[in-house]
Amino acid sequence: MRRQSKSGRSVVRARAALVAGTLGLLLAVGGCGASGDSAGSGAKAADGKAAPREGFADGDGGAAASAAPEEQTDGKAAGKKAAPKPGGTHVIRTATLSVEVKNVPKAAAAARGVVEGAGGLVASENTERLDDTYETSHLVLRVPQERFQEVLRELAGSGKLLSRTSNAKDVTDQVVDVDSRISTQRASVARVRELMDQAEKISDVVALEGELSSRQADLESLLAQQASLKDRTSLATITLDLTPPDAPGDDGSKDEDPGFLDALGGGWDAFVTMLRWIAVAFGAAFPFLLTAALAVVVWRVVRARRASREVPAAPRKEAQDTPAP
Repeated sequence: MRRQSKSGRSVVRARAALVAGTLGLLLAVGGCGASGDSAGSGAKAADGKAAPREGFADGDGGAAASAAPEEQTDGKAAGKKAAPKPGGTHVIRTATLSVEVKNVPKAAAAARGVVEGAGGLVASENTERLDDTYETSHLVLRVPQERFQEVLRELAGSGKLLSRTSNAKDVTDQVVDVDSRISTQRASVARVRELMDQAEKISDVVALEGELSSRQADLESLLAQQASLKDRTSLATITLDLTPPDAPGDDGSKDEDPGFLDALGGGWDAFVTMLRWIAVAFGAAFPFLLTAALAVVVWRVVRARRASREVPAAPRKEAQDTPAP
């Protein structure tokens, strides 16, 4: 029993010595690490750099700090030097031309030919005749973006250019946003349909049907926006106004002051217009005048016949009243 007790005590003492040695080793390692960290932080503080925060390694923090400005400068340089990818930008182009031509119908036909030859189309055309001499045309033309400048130069050179305006609007961000929203909305509609297939209760099906209708309506609206953007970015719009030389203004008067010949022409036009109105009035009143004239003639004929019948009857009566000698 004494031998067993002595062996047990020796085992306990050995375990205690092992635990004490392990704790001492851990404390020594911790002290060395703390002293190294404090020395490193003191050195960095002496160099004018901030000491790293807890939880960040010195090497990683320095690399991140040095890489950040380099990435910013590289990004700026890339933004300045990088050329846009072909087809990466979406631009809406519009232009307005006012051209003076000698023959408006001929110039309008030539403009239609130029646009159709470039692969475009005539969206609308309005021809207005101001009087017997002057005629103007207003055309809205759609041409492909790659032929926009070419068609614009050809239309501007068809006559005397009076005015020209051109605009370009970059809608790339809008196109990208609409495309992204369409993708998200399509995925949302697909998820709702999957839930409808898995639904077992009628109330759940009804609620999901309402949600599906709302999301499909939003998707259709986005698709309409996408189609509109695609149409306006693929085809440029040119508004062309064709006017003849010396055409009257909007108020109907010419720019130059009227002279003697102009006054004479205006008086002659007024005289002819008066004769026309008189002829029209006479034509309208002619049936009534003819009827009245016939009535007067008939009345006179009847009155003459009555007078011729009454004249012979008067002497006979006087003869009967005269006494015999």
